[in-house]
Amino acid sequence: MLNLILFGPPGAGKGTQSDKIKEHYGLVHLSTGDIFRYNIKNNTELGKTAKDYMDKGELVPDAVTIKMLESEVDKHREGNGFIFDGFPRTVAQAEALDKFLATKQTEITKMIALEVDDEELKTRLLERGKTSGRSDDRDESIIENRIQEYNRKTAPLKTFYKNQNKFEAVNGTGSISEITERLKAAVDK
Repeated sequence: MLNLILFGPPGAGKGTQSDKIKEHYGLVHLSTGDIFRYNIKNNTELGKTAKDYMDKGELVPDAVTIKMLESEVDKHREGNGFIFDGFPRTVAQAEALDKFLATKQTEITKMIALEVDDEELKTRLLERGKTSGRSDDRDESIIENRIQEYNRKTAPLKTFYKNQNKFEAVNGTGSISEITERLKAAVDK
C-alpha cells in the first residue's frame, strides 16, 4: 500500500497536487480541510467546533482531527493507499497516525513537503480568497497567523519523518505540471 503525506503551508498547492497524485497512483485523497468544510457547510457538531478554530486561523485540536480521520480511512479501505492532505500537522498527530495505520497493517511510505516562500503563499491565498468563498483566505492578518501556526506547530514534522527516512522536499513554485512531475519523481525515488 502506498501511503503519502503531502505537506506544506496554507497555499502551497496541496489540494491541487493531491488530485494529480491521487489519479496517477490510484490513491484515496483524504483532505482534512475538505472534510472540515463539508462538516461546516452541513452544520455538524464537528463542523461547528472546527469553524471556531479555523476562523481564528488556529488548528483544530488533535483529538477531533484524529477521530475524524480514522473514520475516513475506515470508509475507504479499497484503494491502493492514501494521500493525506493537511494531516498530520503535529508530531502528536503523526505518532497517532503511525499507531492507527499499524492496526491496519500498513504505514506511511513518504512525507513530501511542498516548499514555497511566505510572500508567494500570501499572494496565492489572497488570490484564492477572491473566488473560494473562504473568509480565512481574504484577511491578510489571518493568513499571517496561519503561516505562523504552520511554522510553529507543523514544521517539526520534517524532523519526525527525516528520522524515519521518509521525508522528501519538493520545490512548490512553478507551473502545476512542473510541480506534479517533481512530486512524482519524489514518490518514485
